[in-house]
Amino acid sequence: MKRKGLLLITCICMAVFAIAQNKSKDKAKVNWKKVKVLVYTKNGKGYVHENIAAGSAAIQQLGTQYGFGVDVSDDPADFTEENLKKYTLLIFNNTNNEVFDNDEQKVAFMRYVQAGGGFVGIHSATGTERQWPWFKRLIGASFLRHAKHQPFKEIIIDNNHPSTSFLPRIWQRDDECYFFKEYNPDIRVLIVHDLGPLDDNDKPTYYGGASSPSVWCHAFDGGRQWYTSLGHDSATYATAEFQRHIMGGIIWVVGNNQPLDYSKSRAKTPNDPLPY
Repeated sequence: MKRKGLLLITCICMAVFAIAQNKSKDKAKVNWKKVKVLVYTKNGKGYVHENIAAGSAAIQQLGTQYGFGVDVSDDPADFTEENLKKYTLLIFNNTNNEVFDNDEQKVAFMRYVQAGGGFVGIHSATGTERQWPWFKRLIGASFLRHAKHQPFKEIIIDNNHPSTSFLPRIWQRDDECYFFKEYNPDIRVLIVHDLGPLDDNDKPTYYGGASSPSVWCHAFDGGRQWYTSLGHDSATYATAEFQRHIMGGIIWVVGNNQPLDYSKSRAKTPNDPLPY
């Protein structure tokens, strides 16, 4: 009996160790000293979130903690091929509406992604470039509207990801519940809104269920992308839990930290045919 108990404890310990190894696997692959990110905060005409400074500060704090470089800009002139080559990934921190001045900047962005550049979108980033099909495919969906600010539940449906692995299955939030349209069919949904108790007159559901996507990731047109719809309030970005959520997205997007390969870039105009 004692031997069986000892064997059970040993098996449990080995399982816990294996899970811990798996959860830290992506993080271990990255040489953070070689990583540099551009946090882009440009907003066009329309609503501008007050949380932008808090979001940028949180990412700068993560850069200090993990050892990667962070630049912050709201200047679309930074979107040139030569400048973007300096960055491992681009983070659209609560961007909204039109954020580019010309087609050349859009093409530089496309070519960066096609070369393997990473992308992270936060909260209102899905309201960015709403008339540009390529961008909507890249970020995974386009903003439709949100319910009024209120407490609601998020359901973790995929906990095998650095941005979700540490979260409880039901994640209580007090935020804006975003709804989307024009989904890219290849997104890997990680978290969904629990729409059942939500106070809203019209709850757009996902595949007819009582939920809709909130956080997802995928690979599109050469690069990796991760998006979270959460983060309306500035105070959210100061919490360790939400910073870890964002960092998990960064970890997944960076992946093996492969160098950019512009031989794979082919974009000539923002309206080039989509890959699918």
